[in-house]
Amino acid sequence: MSGVKTLTVSVDEGESRLDRWLKRRFPEITQGQVEKLCRTGQIRVDGGRVKASTRVTPGMQVRVPPLPKADAQAPKPEPGISAADAKMIQAAVLWKDEHIIALNKPPGLPSQGGSGQGNRHVDGLTGALMFGYKDPPKLVHRLDKDTSGVLLLARTSRIARALSEAFRARTTRKIYWAAVAGVPSPKMGTIRFGLVKAPGHGGGGEGEKMIAVHPSKVDVTAGAKRATTDYAVLDALGTRAAWVALVPITGRTHQLRAHMAEIGHPIVGDGKYGGSGQENLGDGWGAQLGGEISRKLHLHARSISFDHPITGKRITLTAPLPDHMKRTWKTLGWSEADVPADPFEDGA
Repeated sequence: MSGVKTLTVSVDEGESRLDRWLKRRFPEITQGQVEKLCRTGQIRVDGGRVKASTRVTPGMQVRVPPLPKADAQAPKPEPGISAADAKMIQAAVLWKDEHIIALNKPPGLPSQGGSGQGNRHVDGLTGALMFGYKDPPKLVHRLDKDTSGVLLLARTSRIARALSEAFRARTTRKIYWAAVAGVPSPKMGTIRFGLVKAPGHGGGGEGEKMIAVHPSKVDVTAGAKRATTDYAVLDALGTRAAWVALVPITGRTHQLRAHMAEIGHPIVGDGKYGGSGQENLGDGWGAQLGGEISRKLHLHARSISFDHPITGKRITLTAPLPDHMKRTWKTLGWSEADVPADPFEDGA
């Protein structure tokens, strides 16, 4: 057993989740041990209690208690990446240079892992995306498990810090495409409902759900954060369903899904925010679209624009729709070629 240590997050390590930071420093520690040590208050950051998912940044002080030495009874490390998973994640590469890798993340693949998920998530598969570098690339933002589309990874800590700062400064622009129930009116607008996490859900996050809060009540609602989403209707199927472009001005958990549901036009296939029945008649939720269309989430990170941290050049990357959304677009008679890349340019 080693003694209690107080370690400083270095500039070279950049911003990361506490559990991943600890595993880089102490490869023998398991995820379960990290979570238990956080839960019991033995691991602290700047003197405060934290969760395994807490983000640490350069300069923070991390208190680390004595850690058990690895022995034969310790859980085995996560298995290596299978050839099939390596091929899958490499096929998802949309664009790369010596600094950044962009993926078109498939729907159903988590960005990061949770308990019991092993390494079958983007973060756990980065070892297959090294392409000659000695270290795997680092996630700088996330997409929900069932949301597809553009996801950036930084190939060095320096680039990770620069991209993370760009997201915080909102110089990075993301446009999502979604199919929603009904047709929002007006055809272009801004949603400003705040969001607060619903109580009573498990710590694993599987039950995590956000509740919309009227803008006038955000400041007096404990835990609520302001959230802003721009939307534009690109096409519609009568009054039953619409193809919308969404720009999250803020980046809250489940922001787009919760916002569209709050204005009465939930994203098709979103059982968490739109209701699981999807059988309402008329123009309501479900819109009688039926079959696969109503079973899978129709939310896709279509494009991202950012200033390259090294060249300064503005980069715009566009991700093709996933197969289930391509089939829906074909069924509903919508064509990707018929809409502008950024429908907000003229309306801004």
